[in-house]
Amino acid sequence: MLLSALLAATEQSVSTPPATGGDPDIGRVVHDSRIVTTGDLFCCITGHNSDGHAYAPEAVEAGAVVVLAERTLDIAVPVLVVPSVRRMMPLFASQISGVPSQQLDVIGVTGTNGKTSVVHLLAAILEHAGRWPATIGTLTGSLTTPEAPDLQAQLASWAGEGRSEVIMEVSSHALDQHRVDGTRFSAVAFTNLSRDHLDHHHTMESYAAAKERLFSPSFTDQAVVLVDSEAGRRVADRALEAGLTVVEVSVANIDRTVQLNQVAFSWRGLDVQVPVGGDFTVANSVLAAELALLAGVEPTVIVDGLAGVAPIPGRFEPVEVEGGAIVIVDYAHSPDSLTQLLASARGVSGGGRVISVFGCGGERDAGKRPEMGRAAHEGADLVVVTSDNPRGDPPEGVIADILTGMAEPPAHAIVDRRQAIRTALALARSGDVVVVSGKGHETAQMFGGESRPFDDRIVVREEAAALAHNRGSSAGNDS
Repeated sequence: MLLSALLAATEQSVSTPPATGGDPDIGRVVHDSRIVTTGDLFCCITGHNSDGHAYAPEAVEAGAVVVLAERTLDIAVPVLVVPSVRRMMPLFASQISGVPSQQLDVIGVTGTNGKTSVVHLLAAILEHAGRWPATIGTLTGSLTTPEAPDLQAQLASWAGEGRSEVIMEVSSHALDQHRVDGTRFSAVAFTNLSRDHLDHHHTMESYAAAKERLFSPSFTDQAVVLVDSEAGRRVADRALEAGLTVVEVSVANIDRTVQLNQVAFSWRGLDVQVPVGGDFTVANSVLAAELALLAGVEPTVIVDGLAGVAPIPGRFEPVEVEGGAIVIVDYAHSPDSLTQLLASARGVSGGGRVISVFGCGGERDAGKRPEMGRAAHEGADLVVVTSDNPRGDPPEGVIADILTGMAEPPAHAIVDRRQAIRTALALARSGDVVVVSGKGHETAQMFGGESRPFDDRIVVREEAAALAHNRGSSAGNDS
């Protein structure tokens, strides 16, 4: 695409300084100088740790024919100077990729908790209906929502394959950083809002505002909103004021049966059974069902699709162990999600104790750590505090922050996550529920810049088997 055509398509009147090849043909939009090839438009993103402007000469040497920047640069290709590279980059990326969201039904899901589950459930429904959806989210990449050039390129690839829908998690970071600008959504959904990511957003007001960006005519015409909270009610009201068609969802008064591996409830006069545990699965399922309705799927097909859904990795995922205890692995890593998780565990405990194993991530919102400690103390009978992903923070310091929110010391505070899981399993009796939370589907722990293999589900099985073996050996010796 010629630079002049790109500027015309995005209605930009950016003047370009005289340079060799004043109207070059652009093949891609990129933001990482390490992957630049001939014909690319390189975007100088200013981040927390680096400034993309410093890499512009390297990008030009690698073949970039245009540079998008926030200040003038002395380089031998056209430099487009704009107030915000982040705001302009997704618009350019969308155009260069052929505006792929106009060729697909893109469905976006945002909220603090439940995004992954709603995407998973909706994909199962659409697949059962004979569609060929693709998904984007926590389970598919290193970023919940990819950077704009990667997102638009992926959408274009799926459009070329003939995909019908793309269902994507839309994170608050992505909305704040304009990663999904230039994307048209056929529908969007809101799950809930509670404290998280304040290391980035700083205030709950800013966090909420980022989420609410998605519910505007610039992105979509229709929305499904869970209105059982003040935040949800506000999102629905603002979406209506903006002219969107809004489907309001409330599950507060829905009768439901919640078991370890299943929830059952009624939706639009139909009996629904979903083979996923956790009380929150009801709200997630109804949101997915309503989005499927907007996508043109018949109600009975929706119910059948939900009935056949596969387990959601790391979301209220039971792990079978010997000894009679129930073990649940879950991704919950915010105060509200931990509260809801432990309440759901209590609901399936049958009178047994709830034992919570959790930590908090390093280099992330430190203010939520005491709140996580409070949630665990109030929701569990025994608490084992441990490490999550320490990253560059000393794990002992993270644990110390957690403990300040607890009314009394936990049963154990153990830095080594494997040892913490082993300790919790050793404490558990038949009928108890051990909840290992914070990492869910993740298969590694982050220590500084190092990634070490660690999957809670695998570790639970290994440690439970070792305990069973040791108990068996002890019984044999006693005899």
